[in-house]
Amino acid sequence: MIKVDEKGFYGKFGGAYIPEMLYPNIEELKENYEQLMASEEFQKEFRSLLKDYVGRPTPLYFATRLSEKYGAKIYLKREDLCHTGAHKVNNTVGQIILAKKLGKKRIIAETGAGQHGVATATVCALMGMECTVFMGALDIQRQRPNVERMKILGAKVVPATSGSQTLKDATNEAMRQWINNPVDTHYIIGSVVGPHPYPEMVARFQSVISEEIKWQLKEKEKTENPDIVIACVGGGSNAAGAFYHYYNIPQVRLVAAEAAGLGVSSGKSAATTALGTPGILHGSKTLLMQTEDGQVVEPHSISAGLDYPGIGPVHAHLFDTGRAEFVAVEDEDAMKAGIELSRLEGIIPAIETAHALHSLQMIEYKKEDIIVINLSGRGDKDLDTYIKWGGY
Repeated sequence: MIKVDEKGFYGKFGGAYIPEMLYPNIEELKENYEQLMASEEFQKEFRSLLKDYVGRPTPLYFATRLSEKYGAKIYLKREDLCHTGAHKVNNTVGQIILAKKLGKKRIIAETGAGQHGVATATVCALMGMECTVFMGALDIQRQRPNVERMKILGAKVVPATSGSQTLKDATNEAMRQWINNPVDTHYIIGSVVGPHPYPEMVARFQSVISEEIKWQLKEKEKTENPDIVIACVGGGSNAAGAFYHYYNIPQVRLVAAEAAGLGVSSGKSAATTALGTPGILHGSKTLLMQTEDGQVVEPHSISAGLDYPGIGPVHAHLFDTGRAEFVAVEDEDAMKAGIELSRLEGIIPAIETAHALHSLQMIEYKKEDIIVINLSGRGDKDLDTYIKWGGY
């Protein structure tokens, strides 16, 4: 794993750049989460819910027809088979247990594609806690099924109507709400973003993904280490989970697929490593798309979950040090990759995941290489987008 220092930095990136009103919340979390997570009681409850409620371990599936087409051994880590339909629930289960042990009564969250919102609403229903989810007004329109799922689960969905009305703006609104309700409220951040300790905490909850890949691959291929691990990156929680136990194994290539939108140079993109510079976003120093005077540039992606102007600080560090390779996948190519997997393997992926799938056409590899692609979510939530695109 990559070690984060005591101030929350991965190399040049990380930290906690927060308003004074939030210091008590962040300090409380920092002082308690390591101790709580290390306790036998916490681990027993967390592991039990992952097994019996989330449905872990998720399969590591050998994609025969995809492998034949691309000329490598391709495995899919089936996070789409988690309860709620994506990897997001691994983190929300962990954070709801923490919130309960810290005596919090109310949960807030942000969501883009809606999967984190659904996962948060789900664990709040499980634990009997009040839940408010902030979601960009545009995302509410394009991810309507997930909005209705959140409401059925008892959550209040609040539209963010500023800026591009997407994930960035939902995060802004959630932060404001937390500042105004610091004592009884816990903010379940959905990705490896935000002030320390959130990026490290979320990565640790998601690290169950690579933990399972290691022993599953050992069973199937007699090795714990694939040649390449591929995952999509917006904020980057599914990628952090898939990469976690391979950070310090240099022979394992880490490939992160970002959203190029209509093209890196089109002005309608979310390819942070291609377009971003160091700056402060949502409480941490990272790479983000911004103007020369520090104004955030509005991102664009056909996938709501990748429609974010930055990446988590751990991914900024991986890019800065060259430990991970970043590719920028355009909307059209991602949609085609999603349809291709549907036709070859009978699995309709989330459009976020489809970006990772297209990266097979953008990187070099050998026929004998073992490639693991983190299938971060299923495509049910994206049916309207697939239908409107219509290229099938």
